[in-house]
Amino acid sequence: MKALLATALLSLFIAAPTYAGNWPGWRGPHSNGVAEGSGYPVAWDSSKNILWEVDFPGPSGSTPVIWGDDLFMTTNSGGKNRVICLNKNTGKEKWHTDFGTERAGKHKKGSGSSPSPAVDDQFIFGYFKSGDLACLTKDGKIVWQKNLQKEYGEDTLWWDLGTSPVLTDNLVVIACIQSDNSYIAAFDKATGKEVWKQSRNLDAPKEANQSYTTPVVAKQNGKEIIYVLGADHVTAHAAQTGKEIWRVGGLNPTQHEYFRSISSPVVSDGYLIAPYARGGSLTGIKLGGQGDVTKSNVVWTKEGEGKGAFSDVPTPAAINGRFYICSDKGEVLCFDIKSGKMIWEGRLPRSRHKFSASPILADGHIYVTREDGTTMVLDQGDEFKLVSENPLEGFALATPVFSDGKIYLKMTDKLFCIGKK
Repeated sequence: MKALLATALLSLFIAAPTYAGNWPGWRGPHSNGVAEGSGYPVAWDSSKNILWEVDFPGPSGSTPVIWGDDLFMTTNSGGKNRVICLNKNTGKEKWHTDFGTERAGKHKKGSGSSPSPAVDDQFIFGYFKSGDLACLTKDGKIVWQKNLQKEYGEDTLWWDLGTSPVLTDNLVVIACIQSDNSYIAAFDKATGKEVWKQSRNLDAPKEANQSYTTPVVAKQNGKEIIYVLGADHVTAHAAQTGKEIWRVGGLNPTQHEYFRSISSPVVSDGYLIAPYARGGSLTGIKLGGQGDVTKSNVVWTKEGEGKGAFSDVPTPAAINGRFYICSDKGEVLCFDIKSGKMIWEGRLPRSRHKFSASPILADGHIYVTREDGTTMVLDQGDEFKLVSENPLEGFALATPVFSDGKIYLKMTDKLFCIGKK
């Protein structure tokens, strides 16, 4: 009897949800699309498991970030760039701060506030299409601000700014990859002083030299390294100096003129996965080395059958030797990171709506949100298995955020908090 009771108690303990709260950047606490904790809901609609919803001035495609009980998001209002702070438990606005002048979007999915903010234990960093970059305190006071386009030259992207700021231990880093004057720049978090600026002008034709991707910061052998995808290359940079450590080229062997890149890289298990060619290719790169490591470190490449077979906009998620892709048209694929071998694939329910948000891995499930606000939940196992289809009304470009057992799903003008009731 005691043994049976102990087993029952153990099973209850194992099944109990565990919560982890901070979501410091748009790809989560580890920059790989993986949420911490467990107990997240897998089913909801407008009348079920919605804890609260709030409207905000829009449109805005950026993903919120969370630190402690504070949720931060960016938008535009009254011709200004705006950072908003909400209580993540109630949705009540704590403050908002405006600065700079809005520069409106060109594309139907674009806006003046497509880049997602970044947050750490001290500051919030907001970056906007206007070129304005600002550091704020947790109570909304501006610590410093600057306009990168005024300091370093005008934006020459054909479309809307998409890259988001990323944080190292002591720096905030911006990658600007465009037709002319491409660079990566790093600023001291507390003062805004430029610590380094590294040119990144590579030999890519026409629109292929433009990138809307966000860099990845990851540690290797205890040292922070910044990985950047764009202009037909992946480059790795020392975080403290910006110096290029290695590069991989050959992502555009036919010199296609319009291979601008939107989907960002993902780093996991000693590899970097680079989506490219408007969803037409995937490249697996072993981390490490010096100089041009194209021949030595590219361990596999995959080409899809037709444009968009893989991911053009959504960024992959990766964990435990596997990575997961949701294509713009709703194909979900699971691969082995080291070999590039496909483990499974499947098609989500057909719709005229595409996918722009990136997949999130949470508590054994894969969450993918379609542009019409519907989120599909799949098993993260050894075969394609759709668990649920969860509709909400809105236009969804932002990636879902997971914190303390709750999911925060942002439309372009509304934010939902989803949790078990």
